[in-house]
Amino acid sequence: MAETGVLLRRLKGIATIRSGSNRAQLATAALMAGEGRLTAHGALAVTTGAFTGRSPKDKYIVRDELTAPNVWWDNTAAMSPTQFDLLLEDMLAHAAGRSFYHEELSAGADPAFRMAIDVVTETAWHALFIRNLLIRQRQGGEAMAATILHIPSFVADTERHGTRTGTVIALDMTRNIVLIAGTAYAGEIKKSVFSLLNFHAPLKGIFPMHCSANIGAAGDTALFFGLSGTGKTTLSSDSARPLIGDDEHLWSDNGVANIEGGCYAKTANLSATAEPEIFAATQRFATVIENVVLDDTTAEPDFADLSLTENTRAAYPLDVLSATAPGSVGAVPSTVVFLTADAFGVLPPIARLTPEQAVYHFLSGYTAKVAGTERGITEPTATFSACFGAPFMSHHPRVYGDLFADKLAESGASVWLINTGWIGGAYGIGKRIDIAATRRLVAAALSGELTNAPMRRDENFGFEVPLDVPGLPRRLLDPRASWSDAVAYDTAAASLARMFAHNIGKLERPIASAAE
Repeated sequence: MAETGVLLRRLKGIATIRSGSNRAQLATAALMAGEGRLTAHGALAVTTGAFTGRSPKDKYIVRDELTAPNVWWDNTAAMSPTQFDLLLEDMLAHAAGRSFYHEELSAGADPAFRMAIDVVTETAWHALFIRNLLIRQRQGGEAMAATILHIPSFVADTERHGTRTGTVIALDMTRNIVLIAGTAYAGEIKKSVFSLLNFHAPLKGIFPMHCSANIGAAGDTALFFGLSGTGKTTLSSDSARPLIGDDEHLWSDNGVANIEGGCYAKTANLSATAEPEIFAATQRFATVIENVVLDDTTAEPDFADLSLTENTRAAYPLDVLSATAPGSVGAVPSTVVFLTADAFGVLPPIARLTPEQAVYHFLSGYTAKVAGTERGITEPTATFSACFGAPFMSHHPRVYGDLFADKLAESGASVWLINTGWIGGAYGIGKRIDIAATRRLVAAALSGELTNAPMRRDENFGFEVPLDVPGLPRRLLDPRASWSDAVAYDTAAASLARMFAHNIGKLERPIASAAE
């Protein structure tokens, strides 16, 4: 089993493998098999069963000569080569005599680094899902190949396979084989591809990023980093700025390139007014919408009904959008935006970061969860996810931080922190910053109009805050002034700064506070 091609040949010898289906054929096959329902607009609505999100604690990387010195083991469970081989053989035995769909795809629009991806899956809807999301044809010049074997009906044996539960996502980085079992949540396939590139790209000096990206009229590329709920997809979806991609990218000497060929957008409370591009995509034929409730009579999706999960999604190809970047590539970025939804009401709506502060905030990956977003959350809770995507980081965060620092030094890109959260007090007291105001701040950051604007230095975090942004009230830019109790603001701000410092201190080779 030294190469992925061997695995494909073995599968073809023991099971029925259907290759070469187009999106219409896959949607039809899914409907005939009872895997989903057709919406009133031709999208395929599916449910993912018990799992409506990823299972990060069930993800494993094979520990061998290649991965042992490189993987961030504090963040990833290890699996021995022997355990992986046993799991693989048992999954192949389970596959014997069954029917599967085979998708020949590609990841990485940049010729500097491309990966051929073969996905073998039990169901037509999963095949359609990944066909919507990855690049739908081999491009030539792929640096390496990977095979993903996805069998939700197979349940791992915790004693025999050494897994935590019957669910397993196991990655062999040396052979580039991924095994996924015990979960029908399709996002596991997508993120396994990202995990593969997150491991291999840095070894070639290429920076993998969990971010969205778009291009301005002057050809200027902007990156948007942010955790769930911060507005990353919404703010990067702009008809005036063609989209490179909404989630995963590579930054090489050539510039920025999308890893994927589609979008996997959240649809909770989706509206045609607030997010017209995403809403329109959900009405396109063969878009896959996950765990969205349909009206029994009209088959219209009810995006406000979150009874199955708050993590409702839509998977669709980039080419259904009205404005996309040709080839899904862009020039070296001129602007980087970090998005956070600060529920403590402390951070200003916009701040300019030095390169050192940019690395600090990149490694922090901060946002805050509010009451009701997760079970047990009753008050604002700080969330730190290194590099804005810790679950997908194969290497230690410092590896990505060093790559980011190098890219910033080479490009001279400006970096801005934009708070899409609360002002005038914490969640429950203050109010959330208006989306129109946030869009104005993003536009100001991308246009360069704030380059020479008067700034003040924030006492707690050290970054610069504009004193004025045309079109917005000056009071909005000063969170302390917006609080009714300035002393309470000072206490909350100092507390959040300590949370940042504590989080950074948990990483090896701690760096000085960005405020210094």
